[in-house]
Amino acid sequence: MKAIPAWALFALGSAFFAGLTALFGKLGVANIPSNFATFIRTLIILALTAGILSLRGEWQRFSNLSLLTWTFLILSGIATGLSWLCYYRALQLGPLAGVAPLDKLSVVFALIFGVLFLGERLSWHGLAGIALIVSGSLVLLMP
Repeated sequence: MKAIPAWALFALGSAFFAGLTALFGKLGVANIPSNFATFIRTLIILALTAGILSLRGEWQRFSNLSLLTWTFLILSGIATGLSWLCYYRALQLGPLAGVAPLDKLSVVFALIFGVLFLGERLSWHGLAGIALIVSGSLVLLMP
């Protein structure tokens, strides 16, 4: 029997914690502005990540990073921030059962971006997966 690759375990962990993020986020934005909730979340992530870097001895000099690395990390940070701001506002305005399925359409966008910008190929099962994700999201949104 094949062992599960490490990347798959981390991806499953990401999905699990994203599910908890939705639940805790919905509860956390109940009585405060969603943008302030996002700010608090960001501070916690900053502290947690700094702690992990310290424990693992993975700190590096910022000056050692290339301009290209900086550019893409900055763009990723902006996209993440905008995603979180939209996500928390959506959680504040709508039901978790509606927000979560639409948020998972990020998988579809990521696959499309991979094809358009990274030259990745979509097989028939990749296309079928996209169709199923979109269909599943729509089914979950039905009243």
